[in-house]
Amino acid sequence: MAKSIYVGNLPWSATEEEVRTAFGNYGEVVSVKLIEDRETGRPRGFGFVEMEDQEALAAIEALDGTDFGGRSLKVNEAHPRTERRPRW
Repeated sequence: MAKSIYVGNLPWSATEEEVRTAFGNYGEVVSVKLIEDRETGRPRGFGFVEMEDQEALAAIEALDGTDFGGRSLKVNEAHPRTERRPRW
């Protein structure tokens, strides 16, 4: 079963292909999604990678805190998004 991995503190210049390559060293990458600002379309500096369970755990262990484009990655298991209250 695929596990979703949160990848934070990415440089804004990071591409999905670069992230796929970095995580691909630890197993098959099912998908990569880098998050962009809805209004500007600019990268927000984080994203999600999907990999099989054991490969995902190996990637999290190996890549958390490593340098990626001059920034220290924050890599951990993604948690389901919680319901947010509307801002009024």
